[in-house]
Amino acid sequence: MEDSYVTFLVLGIVLVVIDGQLIYHSGRGYLKRAYDDEEATSMIRLAVVLFHLVVLGLLALVSLISVETGNATKDVVMKLGIVLLLLALAHGVTMAILARIRDRQLQQQLADQMAEEHRIYEERHAHVGEPRPAPKIESPYSAP
Repeated sequence: MEDSYVTFLVLGIVLVVIDGQLIYHSGRGYLKRAYDDEEATSMIRLAVVLFHLVVLGLLALVSLISVETGNATKDVVMKLGIVLLLLALAHGVTMAILARIRDRQLQQQLADQMAEEHRIYEERHAHVGEPRPAPKIESPYSAP
């Protein structure tokens, strides 16, 4: 019984670490379009730490669930099935959060770019509506 418990924990931790590394490497590239390299790395690190804490906590809770199939191997497989489903859910939530962060940043960049283009347009066309001073015409009758 003790062996199956340790086996479950080791396999669960390995799965969580592998998935966390996949999220880190893929997510960093995903965020680079919206952020510079340093910001993307910082944001993905925070997201991956949160992912690991949540999923390892779920793994610890699942390890305490008593499954009595009469076969230690089947017990481990059943618990791993639960962990894999929770891992998939956590992965999906993490990717949704990263997508939302990225989309917000891209929208902000687009808004900033549009505001800058509008400012430039206004500067170029500011004189169009303003009255211009009339050119001075010298009269042939004026005294020198």
